[in-house]
Amino acid sequence: MKPQKEIIVGGQAVIEGVMMRAPNSYAVAVRRGDGSIALKAERLPRLDEKYPFLKVPVLRGSVVLIHSMLLGIKALNFSATVVFEDQTAEEAKAATRIEPALEAAAITGALMSTAHAIESPYLRRELASGEPSSTEKNDGLNATATAAGSIAFALFFNVLLFIVLPLLVTNAIFINFGWGNAPQFSLESASIAGEPWYREAWHWFQTYLKPVRPSVAFNLVDGLIRMSFFIIMIWSFSKMRDIKRVFEYHGAEHKTVYVWEAGEELTVANARRFPRQHPRCGTSFLMIVMLVSIVLFSVVKFDSLALNMLMRIALIPLIAGISYEIIRAAGKKETSALFSFITRPGIWMQNLTTREPSDDQLEVAIYALTESLKLEPQRDLEPVPLA
Repeated sequence: MKPQKEIIVGGQAVIEGVMMRAPNSYAVAVRRGDGSIALKAERLPRLDEKYPFLKVPVLRGSVVLIHSMLLGIKALNFSATVVFEDQTAEEAKAATRIEPALEAAAITGALMSTAHAIESPYLRRELASGEPSSTEKNDGLNATATAAGSIAFALFFNVLLFIVLPLLVTNAIFINFGWGNAPQFSLESASIAGEPWYREAWHWFQTYLKPVRPSVAFNLVDGLIRMSFFIIMIWSFSKMRDIKRVFEYHGAEHKTVYVWEAGEELTVANARRFPRQHPRCGTSFLMIVMLVSIVLFSVVKFDSLALNMLMRIALIPLIAGISYEIIRAAGKKETSALFSFITRPGIWMQNLTTREPSDDQLEVAIYALTESLKLEPQRDLEPVPLA
């Protein structure tokens, strides 16, 4: 059976809800404490139509990902606000439960974003007519500041954990074992007999910071360490009660996308039959980022540890752009061996980042997708004859 409509959808799990995206719109649905569903829905005009240079391969990928982060953080903030309002009677408890969940979700937001919703970069457009009131302007500024702060925190955390720390650990490992072109090292040379412990510790620190010129083997070890940190982080977050709920909504989002792609009616019963792992989840994109970074870091390298660190940070937009193009090209033929190969690690990882959702969680995801599709221009929703 062919899909009911030629329209690509995707989404992201949020706190007690789901954000669903269509090419020109999005909707966030959040389950309230009384069982009702809070909704935020807006249209998203195409930024690449206004700025044609954003259609350039590689460049567009970075813009798409930045905008996806902005939209994802905004959806997370909306869901946190709804949940917080439902817990006003327990303000102290709410503060300790929601804030850690929001920070963790901000860090792992890329994992919960389905990549098939980011074919083109978009820009937010207000649906309300006329000039916004001063209160609305202030709310908008506060929301923008909150989103910017969340993104800055997430970027700093990820750069520290997945670029700086793995590079330092790998450099120390190669020096300790004398691998590659590492400087010669011995326990005797690293020790200063008779010196205070802090002088000896500083000498050890200086020894392990001697630069090792990155090679393919160096970057493979670096990639394995980065992947280990990544898995440990996700596993740790999965133990948090609120994040477990987010992962259940992540599974609900995937099941709902499957129903739409299969051309079936958007019902809980239909969604329940599909797997919770989806090949085009943002987790697959992260796996490609890992592989591309290994190759690129092996080409662009220096004899200075500081320069290697700075260059790895500077190459993030390029790595993201190249990875986007790879998964975008592979996604055009989902039955191909290439698509299966590059998405398989992401499928495995989703055993951690998704959980089986309940029927009421599936209902929320279906509601978000339905409301998002209502805002799509009719020209994007021309029916395709069913087989």
